[in-house]
Amino acid sequence: MSNGDNGHVRPRSRSTPVAYLQLVRLPNIFTAMADVAMGFLVVHAVAKPVDAWVLGLLVATSSLLYASGVVLNDVFDYRRDAVDRPERPLPSGRISVSAARGLGWMLLVLALAPACGAGILEGNFRPVGVAALLAGCVVLYNAVAKRTLGGPVVMGACRMLNVLLGMSVARQSLSLPYWLIAGGIGVYIIGVTWFARTEARQSNRLQLALALVVMMSGIAMLACLPYVDGSVIRGVKPHGWPLLIGVLGALIGWRCLLAVFDPKPLLVQIAVKMCILSLIMLDAAVCLACYAGRSNQQAMLATVLILMLLLPAMVLGQWIDST
Repeated sequence: MSNGDNGHVRPRSRSTPVAYLQLVRLPNIFTAMADVAMGFLVVHAVAKPVDAWVLGLLVATSSLLYASGVVLNDVFDYRRDAVDRPERPLPSGRISVSAARGLGWMLLVLALAPACGAGILEGNFRPVGVAALLAGCVVLYNAVAKRTLGGPVVMGACRMLNVLLGMSVARQSLSLPYWLIAGGIGVYIIGVTWFARTEARQSNRLQLALALVVMMSGIAMLACLPYVDGSVIRGVKPHGWPLLIGVLGALIGWRCLLAVFDPKPLLVQIAVKMCILSLIMLDAAVCLACYAGRSNQQAMLATVLILMLLLPAMVLGQWIDST
């Protein structure tokens, strides 16, 4: 296969299961699971008991869509990766571009099946509509928007829709706090995506600094939750929630600041990995706050369910590249 730059033929190695796990960014899939599970659990904090089957189907939908998105990302970025990231499965020849293309589109289509199952169990097809919209944004990002100024915004919309996918089974209408939760996660990811745009080479300090401001703005949106009319986290102490979110924001921000001061690829990539994994911490914190004051046992179970996703994400991230 041509590497797209020097005309030489790159020897093709045999595809391995590890190469496919690297292709789908397996560690990051657990962050997508955390987002959709958080959205699902938040809308159940007030209304009705949790249906584990529906939660499982929504998590499957989210996971398949995320895997599809990163596979198609590598398909569309093949020539650029041959220069910037030659170790990735496609430019290294471990997986063919045609095989990856087929896998990406297959995963995208398959993702709608569990969404339909969740819709049938719930008696409404909002999950299918949200999943279809999310699939459209995945394609839009990879095929059109990624290299444009709107790329980070489309990626942020994907994460926001992932949270809304979990919330789509709510019997009650979604009030402002729910949109603030989904929007805060979306804005945070806009910043992370912008921060990561040039992670494979020396980044611009101003771009990194502005991206960090956007990230912190998303976290600030979450910090405002107790003060919004119809808040779903009234059970927490008045200053406890902003303090918790502030600590999480500081832990995320200091690693990013290191990359701002020294924007070499390694430090930027480490910061991006931490930002992505920190999504699980943010999701767990939102769950804890939404269940606080209602049932301590439910609060702990919901929070632990989200936090448990951090372990496989961190362990797998030691040997499978997540960026």
